[in-house]
This record gives sequence, C-alpha cells and structure tokens, in this order.
Amino acid sequence: MSHTLPADFLWGNSVSSMQTEGGWDADGKGKSVYDIRPATADTSDWKFANDNYHHYTEDFDLMAAEGMNCYRFQISWSRVNPTGDGAWNQAGIDYYSRFIDDLIKRGIQPMICLYHFDMPLALAEKYDGFMDRHVVDAFVRYGKKMIDEFGDRVKYWITFNEQNLYFMPGASVIAGSSKAPHTADTLYTIAHHIMLAHSQVVAYLHKTTHDQIGGMLAYAEFYPATCKPADVQAVRKTDEFLNRDLLDVFVHGHYSNEVLTYVKNHHINMDWQDGDEKILGATTSDFLAFSYYRSSTINSDLIPDDTLVNEWPNKGDQANPYLKTSEWGWQIDPTGFRDVIDKLYDQYGVPIFPIENGIGVREEYNGTQIQDDYRIDYHRAHIQAMEDAMFEDGVPVIGYLGWGLIDILSSHGDMNKRYGMVYVNRTNHDLKDMKRIPKKSYYWFEKVIKSNGADLGSDAK
Repeated sequence: MSHTLPADFLWGNSVSSMQTEGGWDADGKGKSVYDIRPATADTSDWKFANDNYHHYTEDFDLMAAEGMNCYRFQISWSRVNPTGDGAWNQAGIDYYSRFIDDLIKRGIQPMICLYHFDMPLALAEKYDGFMDRHVVDAFVRYGKKMIDEFGDRVKYWITFNEQNLYFMPGASVIAGSSKAPHTADTLYTIAHHIMLAHSQVVAYLHKTTHDQIGGMLAYAEFYPATCKPADVQAVRKTDEFLNRDLLDVFVHGHYSNEVLTYVKNHHINMDWQDGDEKILGATTSDFLAFSYYRSSTINSDLIPDDTLVNEWPNKGDQANPYLKTSEWGWQIDPTGFRDVIDKLYDQYGVPIFPIENGIGVREEYNGTQIQDDYRIDYHRAHIQAMEDAMFEDGVPVIGYLGWGLIDILSSHGDMNKRYGMVYVNRTNHDLKDMKRIPKKSYYWFEKVIKSNGADLGSDAK
C-alpha cells in the first residue's frame, strides 16, 4: 500500500458556534440555552466567545495561510430560526451563506454540524428540548432548510456532535432538557429521539443532494484494568452500549440486539412508537466521524451493582499507569486513536473521518511566541498513529481535523483550557483585544500540511 496520503486529504479545524461566534443578540438571533448562562469565578459567559461573528475572516486567513483545506463549523439553530420552530431569520441564513462563500474563496472545504448542544431557548422552555417529539420535528425542518440553502456548496455534513453523549449521564443538559428526571428512561428517550432526527435528515440529504453525511461519536478507547474476565466484559459491554449501538444505526439502520434486550429486560421506556423502525431502517452513512482525546481504563470492582451500563465508564474509571496524563486529568494515548480508527473500519467498512483531536493546556502570552512543544508532540503522535492505521492497516481516512486550533472557550466556558495553535488574547473575564497570535505549533502544522503528512518533524520557525 502506498505511504502517500491522498491528494485530496483534508487537514483542518473544528469548532462549535457557542464556543466561537459571539454575536449572541446580533441581527435577529434568538437566544439559545447557552446565552443565558452566567459567568462564574472560573468560567466566562457565552455572549462574546471570540467574536467570530464579526471577525471570522481573520481566522479564515490564518487557517488558509497555514494550509488548512477543511473547516468544520456549527450552524447556530437559533441564529437562523430564533424560536427553533418558527419563522426563518434571513439575516442569519445570509450570514452563513457569506461564511461558506468566504471559506470556499480561500480553498477551505466547509463541513457543517447542525447541532452542538445549544438548543434554542424557546424549545427548551416550552418542550423540554429533545425529550419531546415536537423538537425532533423542528430539528428535521431546520436540517432540511439548511440542506436546501447550502447543499449546493457544502460536501460534508454531520447532524449531531458526539451523538453517543446523549446516552451518558448529563445528557439532559446538552439535549436542552431541564425538567425531565435523570433516569434511564430519560437517557434512552433523548438518545432515541435524537437518532430519529438524525435518520430523517440523513434520508433527506441523500434524496436531494450528492453530499456526504455521517454519524459522529465521542470515542474514547476503553481498556480493562486487568485480564480478569469481569473487567474485559465491562469494556466490551461499554463499547457495545455507548458506541456500537449507534454505529449499528448509522451504517445498518437498527439498534444493537444486546442493547434492545437490556431495554426490554429492565423495563426502560425509550418512547418507541410505530413507524420508528422504518425511519431508522432508512439510515446509511457515507463515512463515520468521531472525536478522540484520550483513553480510559475500567475496573469492574468499582462499579456498584445495578448501575446502568451507560454509567459504567464513570463509575469504573481508574488511572492507567502506562500513560501520561494532562493537567486536566485526560490520559494521552495515540495508540488508542489508531485502534479506534481500525475498529471502526474493520467492523463497518465505510471511510473514517476523525474530526476532533487535541490537548487543552493553560497558557499565557508574555510578548514572545508560545513554545508549545507539548502540543506538537501530541498532534504528531496522533497523526502518526492515524497514518499507521492507513498505511499499515489499510483504513481509508478522509482527513484529520484538530479541535479548536484557534483558541476558543472550552466546553465548560473556561478560556484557561486552550487547545489552539493560535493564541487568542482574552481571559475568562477580560475580553482584552482578542488579538490572534500564532504559537510554535502553528508553523509546525503548516509544514505538516504542506508535506501532506510526510513531514512530522518538530523544527519550525
């Protein structure tokens, strides 16, 4: 097999709207659930982020200068439809149309994510988010409208960011639900509703365009703490419930038999209705996308009896003594990255697209270039692992997108946790001038892209 990456391999960056855009009340945008979250002692509010709404071309120029040819961004649902299920906001649609055109002018392939946790506030308050099938219908209407508007210019799409997170504790928050009790019924109902929404948008895109769309998971590699059979089984079941169950729908159009049997045996109400099987059955994926940051180790002895399988990773997690750990407690494991790529392709046989990867670190700018060799080491090791999966294991990989390669708020609103190769001059509570300042890793990644992954060396200007 050739050890040269495809000429059209995609190198780029991923972000969400609420962590990047700002412009929270600009040009008719409705409120999302994030817009009303206050700042705390350790986090920012979400009103300004990095103000890309008003200054995104500066970041596009930085990405183009680095050589990036793909940008995965999220459309803010409440920017294009202020209430989520009402009249369209043409100013918001026009904004994203300009946004897409400006990417294409710079040779950057746009990739759209339709939902990244920022539920329109009106739908959260009136319907409790994705707990209600009305919101499923509203999302499908929104997704179809975006496909109609942008499907002629955007080749790659995903519906939901990290879709298996809705199967895990805390799912109600990211699904726009605050009223439903935190129970197994809630988890499974939200996850099922979101899969129904995904499936209908996928079917519409395939019917009306030649674009490509895939499911996306947050994929952490899981290891058993020991070779004890109970540890090995805990890892297998965790993978089945949190990953393979949804992957089976993405590719084959049905849930895992093991998971459905568990639902039946434990009398879990996932709001299954007549016709749902047909909706799911029409689902196919052109690629499988995932985020990857770390691996986890599961000790079955730490999992209390009668714990919902979906909660096993949290209950049974323990540190892996063979891996380095970031200051945020995430264990760095490029070998796990390769293994996830291999497993996905070996089991499902469609192209693979890692669309989030990176490391968060505390950094401060003192007037000289930030020497982030730790970030270079992280990305180099993961890119090498990806290339090993491609060249040694034969996996077709579409591209490699880092997470937030221009500093953005973390998922918890913390500007101290920086993933970027470009420093943004603001803190949690002081917007300063938001100046963009390339770090050492920016120039390293420029060399990687220019060589199309052949040169992973660390020497950079």
